[in-house]
Amino acid sequence: MRNTRVARRYAKALMDIAVETNQVETVKKDVDLLKVATTGELDLVLKSPIIRQDKKQAIFSAIFEGKVSQLTSMFFRLLFEKGREIVLPEILDAFNASYRKMKGIEILELTTAVAVSDEVKASIVDNFKKMPEYSANTFEVKEKLDESILGGFLAQIGDKLYDASIRNDLQAIKKQFVENMYIQKIR
Repeated sequence: MRNTRVARRYAKALMDIAVETNQVETVKKDVDLLKVATTGELDLVLKSPIIRQDKKQAIFSAIFEGKVSQLTSMFFRLLFEKGREIVLPEILDAFNASYRKMKGIEILELTTAVAVSDEVKASIVDNFKKMPEYSANTFEVKEKLDESILGGFLAQIGDKLYDASIRNDLQAIKKQFVENMYIQKIR
């Protein structure tokens, strides 16, 4: 929990300085690059208690020097000086969440039984945009596959879940049969 709080504070600081210097889109591209790069061996290096801070900073600089903006480079140099490189993935996630909030982008987690085409995804997004609470938003679709839903889809936006799966329909039918099986209706 403490790392989350620290990550949010650093991400807010990065966002504030990016807005102040009018470099939000540049920093966002840098964060996306760092997010992709810190998923493998680099993440292990950054979290290693054996490798000294100056070595970590040198490795990081060697990889990203010239590939990220000066603002981003200076921010991450500060991050290493403060010994917060362990929290780097959380900082990147928190920055992306802040960016999405600033731009009005919602994440739509789409779960289907089989992979769906781009046209189907666009149709689902269009249907959500017709709803008053989502009309002003843009969506970033994240796909997941789950064969247990049998067909249809599950769409989660924030804390709201829209269940249009065959599994849900079958459970509703089963519930109706169980409730009404032995009850004689009186007219």
